[in-house]
Amino acid sequence: MASDRDRYVAALLRWEEHGALWRVVERTGSTVTVSLLTCDGGTEVDRITSDSPDLLSFLGERTSSEEPLSRAPRRST
Repeated sequence: MASDRDRYVAALLRWEEHGALWRVVERTGSTVTVSLLTCDGGTEVDRITSDSPDLLSFLGERTSSEEPLSRAPRRST
């Protein structure tokens, strides 16, 4: 069985590869909620909410798939 990290990061990568967009809609403490959007960014199809450190690391400081990928982990405040 795939870990949350594998499942969520893979889902975001597949989403991007197919031309669709995602956006971070909420970050609270160590939890993130990501909205999965249609290719034109106009309609939300689904959401991912997770506290996976690996997903948070994958996202880094990005707020959407339209920002360049950075391998630097998100800093806690």
